[in-house]
Amino acid sequence: MVDPNGKERRLGSYHHCYRLDGKLVAIGVLDLLPECVSSVYFLYHESIHKWAPGKLGALYEIALSIEEGYGWWYPGFYIHSCPKMRYKIDYSPQFILDPISLNWDPLDRKMLDLLDKKPFVSLSLEKRRESNGNGDGPSSTDEDVEMSNKSDEESDSSKSGDDEDVWLFNINMPGIPPLSSVVDWDLDNIALKVKPDGPLYKTSNLVIWDKRDVEDYPGLKAGVAELVAAIGPDLMDRICLDFTPRGG
Repeated sequence: MVDPNGKERRLGSYHHCYRLDGKLVAIGVLDLLPECVSSVYFLYHESIHKWAPGKLGALYEIALSIEEGYGWWYPGFYIHSCPKMRYKIDYSPQFILDPISLNWDPLDRKMLDLLDKKPFVSLSLEKRRESNGNGDGPSSTDEDVEMSNKSDEESDSSKSGDDEDVWLFNINMPGIPPLSSVVDWDLDNIALKVKPDGPLYKTSNLVIWDKRDVEDYPGLKAGVAELVAAIGPDLMDRICLDFTPRGG
């Protein structure tokens, strides 16, 4: 993709390879998104363990996000009880996603102390408990209620097939461009396959294509816009939507 300053940035999944004296010793699996470098996985040969390759990989990824203009580095999942992931907390400032409120909270000493004590931590629940005057109490009622409600909501949503709340443009997913810019994209010429051995068509050849706008979700055009936003508009001419029937 090309950013507003005219600088090209790569998008997609990449292997960030590390070699020592010509020998491959580590691999970082990265997702390069429009606004961030997302660290998916990092693996290395045991012979270099003492040199903390995880930290080296993190520094290279941070440098990549700065030098190439991605802006943000996402270290990915963090499991506090996993020793192999402890290197991720050595960089600051960092933020961790609250599983209940979906707010980003500082990964500071207070948060780390909570993670030391509890297998499940939500800072929004902790603040609510403190405001109710039982911040030091052992009760986990609030957590149980919140998690139960969330599970029920997800279950109900799954049963009803209502996907409106999970549209990418509604949930502020990092790396997804705003809908206001997506409406200007030319989505009419994306390749479309409807038969296993038939010709390729364009999305604009569909009878229903012009009956709905990008903003009309759920809908085909809105779904295509969602796909293009997720993988990047620069790859639009390489997309082929496969609508061929699947065998039952």
